[in-house]
Amino acid sequence: MRIFITQPVAQSAIARLREIGEVDVNPNPLHIPSKEELLAAVHDHDILFCLLHDRIDRDIIAANPRLRMVASMTITPADIDTKEASARRIPVTVIPSALLNDATADLAWALIFSAGRRVSEADRLARAGTIPGSQSSYLEAGGVSGKTLGLIGVGGVGRAVAQRARGFPLRVIYHDPRRLPEEDEKSLNLTWMGFDQLLSTADFVSLHANLSPETRHLIGARELSLMKPTAFLINTSRGPIVDEQALIRALTERRIGGAGLDVFEHEPGIDPALLGLSNTVITTHMGSAVRELRERMANVAVDNIVAVSEGREPPNCWNKEIYALAH
Repeated sequence: MRIFITQPVAQSAIARLREIGEVDVNPNPLHIPSKEELLAAVHDHDILFCLLHDRIDRDIIAANPRLRMVASMTITPADIDTKEASARRIPVTVIPSALLNDATADLAWALIFSAGRRVSEADRLARAGTIPGSQSSYLEAGGVSGKTLGLIGVGGVGRAVAQRARGFPLRVIYHDPRRLPEEDEKSLNLTWMGFDQLLSTADFVSLHANLSPETRHLIGARELSLMKPTAFLINTSRGPIVDEQALIRALTERRIGGAGLDVFEHEPGIDPALLGLSNTVITTHMGSAVRELRERMANVAVDNIVAVSEGREPPNCWNKEIYALAH
């Protein structure tokens, strides 16, 4: 069995795969394979092990009639043509979302503090040789303690962010179409609010909704206009939840205080206009970039591959219906 991995993953995962087949890996962690490279790789391999930014379209899936599976190290295979894979009875596998809850919540808080205390801006100034006096007003910020944090979506990551908030003097409000049971609200010290009310109340609006047709551009010009001029938008969920051009306008015109962004509407590209704004903190979709976590994620992908190699239904199959058809 021949396996192609689109970018380097944990060595323990690669070693397990080499026990069951021949493994080829793109060795460059900074190079996302092009469509032409993926077509060539799929043509010569039985299993494709891909990462978040790989776009696996119909052409790629059809490049090898003997392709046995697409093993993705993502939670949702948004950039994989799962319809085409299903039509060809090719399993597409993912990883459980719960694996990423803590790491993503940690990063959300890193963005909250970096934005709320202008940490990234101060770092850039210091490296450029601008050192304001330690009590200069130049880098005064709104701060975090005593503010109101608004969570949009309280799934696994949203709950983990709320749990961390209990260690700070903050008011935490949330909006989710499915309101939590009263005992959960009480244990997490959460107060439910309507969507528009949350936007106009929170000092930090942190997004934790799943991407779906209903949530695409959930935050647009209207929603940004409801936010306080001092408020920050934090996004560690998915980029298309925010209308990026509307956000750029709001940030450029200083209609909101700023933004902390780990995800972007047209990844892996980042709009140059965002990069040029001093009131933004930008990271590179690194919510899961914790060494131990990434190793677990890669090994879950291997668990799925091993199952397929042994003729079993993989434990994290996205298109399970292909197995129902077999019976």
